[in-house]
Amino acid sequence: MSIATLNFESQYLNSNHEISIILPNKPRGINSKDFYENQKKYKVLWLLHGTYGDHTDWVRRTNIELYACEKDLIVVMPSGLNSNYSNWENSMLGFNMYDYLTEELMPLVYNWFPASDKREDNFIAGLSMGGRGTMKFAVNFPEKFAAAAVCSAAPVNIQNLTEEDLRKDDFFSRRMYGMVQNAGGLDKFKNSSENVWDILDSHAGSGRLPRLLFACGTDDKMIYDNLLVFKQHAEQIGLKAEFWKLDGYGHEWRFWDLAIQYALEFFGLENTGASPY
Repeated sequence: MSIATLNFESQYLNSNHEISIILPNKPRGINSKDFYENQKKYKVLWLLHGTYGDHTDWVRRTNIELYACEKDLIVVMPSGLNSNYSNWENSMLGFNMYDYLTEELMPLVYNWFPASDKREDNFIAGLSMGGRGTMKFAVNFPEKFAAAAVCSAAPVNIQNLTEEDLRKDDFFSRRMYGMVQNAGGLDKFKNSSENVWDILDSHAGSGRLPRLLFACGTDDKMIYDNLLVFKQHAEQIGLKAEFWKLDGYGHEWRFWDLAIQYALEFFGLENTGASPY
C-alpha cells in the first residue's frame, strides 16, 4: 500500500493539521500510466482514534494497511486530539473537530484523492473516543455513510444526568463536565448532536440510519456493561444493529485489530486478491 501524510492549515481547527491516508497499491504487471490515469474511484473508510491518540495510531498498532490492501480501500485517519470529535469554539482560537470532518476533510479527500463520495462507498469506524465519534457522525449524518462500526464505545442515556453527577471526582465525570460546559449547559447538551441515545430513538425503524455494528470485549470494564444496557434498549425500540463480542479481551489494541477485521466484513468489503508485497 501507499501511505500519504498530509499536513495542511485547517479552517475549522485554526492550525496546521496532519492526517494519514492509506491508498491502494498499483498492482505489479500493470503499467503505471494506465493505473494512475484510470479515473477509478475507491471506497473510503473514515477511521477514528481514541483518547490520547493521533492519526498514526491505527497504522502503528494494527495491520490496517494490510487489510485495506486486501479490500482495495482508501483509509483516512485524522487527528482528533482529546476532542471527543466535538466543536470546541472557545478552545484556543477554536478547535471544531465535528464540523471539520464533514465540512473540510471529506471535501478535501473526495477532490484531491481518487475517493468515491457515494454513500454506498463510505464507511466510518473508531475505537473508544473514536467509537463515540463514529456514533455521532453516523446518526447525525446518516446520508453520508453506508455503515458504521463502533468499537469499545456505547450510547449512554443522559436524560437523567444531573449537575451533581458532573461533580464526581472520576475520569468520566470530569470529561462529561467539560462536554456539558462546552455545549453551554446541561439542557443544551441534552438537546445537542451529542445525545446519540435520543437521536437513535428518533431514527429507530426509519430506515435512514447506516448499518450499525457495536463491537466490544467482554473484559472491557469501562464499556461492556454499558453496551449490554444499550443492547437491551435497542431491542426495545426496534433498532437494527449487530452486537459483536469477544471473550477475554478488554479495552486494548489486540481486540481492536480483530474488531476492525470483523468490521470490514460487516461492511461487505470483499478481498480483491491484491497483494501488499
